[in-house]
Amino acid sequence: MHDGVTSYELLRFLHIFLFVFWLGPDVAVYAWSRKVVEAGASAEQRVVAGRMMAMVDVIPRAAISLMLTVGGLLSEYVGLAHPWWQMAGIVLLGPVWLTLVLAAVIRDGTPFGATAERFETWLRWLLIIAVPLSVAYSTVTGRLVLAPYVGAKLLLFALVLLFGYLLRTRLAPLREALAALATTGPTPVQDEAMRVSLARSRPYSVAIWLALLLAALLGVLKPGAPENLSAGDQPAVSLVTENN
Repeated sequence: MHDGVTSYELLRFLHIFLFVFWLGPDVAVYAWSRKVVEAGASAEQRVVAGRMMAMVDVIPRAAISLMLTVGGLLSEYVGLAHPWWQMAGIVLLGPVWLTLVLAAVIRDGTPFGATAERFETWLRWLLIIAVPLSVAYSTVTGRLVLAPYVGAKLLLFALVLLFGYLLRTRLAPLREALAALATTGPTPVQDEAMRVSLARSRPYSVAIWLALLLAALLGVLKPGAPENLSAGDQPAVSLVTENN
């Protein structure tokens, strides 16, 4: 029994909160994209649907940017200690990444917004490469012995970032056709371009959802963790302390 909310409980809540606001709005973006290519919808309705896609997409992008920071802090409670320099990077990553996301959205259409978007893309690619390397190193050195499922979740995160990049690449023709639709009206060529673009992006959307659900399942089951940790009775920090 204790009064108030502990740091561990707060981080667990934030972790779940970010998962919900990542997956839920991401599905909503896909639902709006279906309206964009709906044959019976007017040009105005389709343009509005495209704007809703862009607006809602900010929510999962913001959640993604904070997930590694919250997850990294939370991993301290399952026996994964970080050196000070690594913890500093974990703490700074979220705010820096979120700033790039918001700058790209708020200043969209300006050179500053384009630069922020470009830096965010570089950051994503850095993580796509760095996260698997970090997991491989931690596995070989035994750092993940108390929580091997954390490594699997990190690999899924890197995979989701890769799928997200491929998804945005496939959706680029749809966005271009939407911009033309708003200014010149619909044409058969634009309609076909949007339909093909959405169809080509669909597998990556589904892959992202499945990866997120698998990561959530790993977080619940905690495969490979000590029995008292997998039961969720106490943070592994207590376990590490007791064993020393």
